[in-house]
Amino acid sequence: MEEAVFRDQHYELVASCKKGDRKAQAKLYNLYAKAMYNTALRIVGDTAEAADVLQDSFIDAFSRLDNFRQESTFGLWMKQIVVNRAISALRKRRMEFVEIDDHLDLVAEDEEINDLEGEVTRIKEAIAKLPEGYRVVLSLYLLEGYDHEEIAHILQISEGTSRSQFIRGKRKLLASLKAF
Repeated sequence: MEEAVFRDQHYELVASCKKGDRKAQAKLYNLYAKAMYNTALRIVGDTAEAADVLQDSFIDAFSRLDNFRQESTFGLWMKQIVVNRAISALRKRRMEFVEIDDHLDLVAEDEEINDLEGEVTRIKEAIAKLPEGYRVVLSLYLLEGYDHEEIAHILQISEGTSRSQFIRGKRKLLASLKAF
């Protein structure tokens, strides 16, 4: 049986960037800038700060490109840089998470978020209005696909805090969506 071989569709473009090709860097930037900006914006919640995070992330990525071994896609590697930069920007703002008692019984939500695809704009606006801790955990979990263990590691909080921030944020999000 043949083994599937991973191949990034932008492998050659990244290889050209590693050789210092500025046109290749511009192409790579244009391919990923919008998605990376949106990732940063979902985390920091401010357009100007998201633009700064994006710029710093690409500068960081291009300066460390020799360290990128191309074992994953450039997009995945870049997204990790953007998420880390956005989290650092939040830390500079002294983001505070509400710690909870470890013995607190967390009750699962009865309602699930259903059929939200047609209401993306409304949901993004509601998420943007959430308190910072809730917004960051919800964004990382729902939009970026991180699990609570990864979120806890990224934000340097406990896994229980991540879960509680998610549950509380989800409740607030559902309540604000119902109010629309």
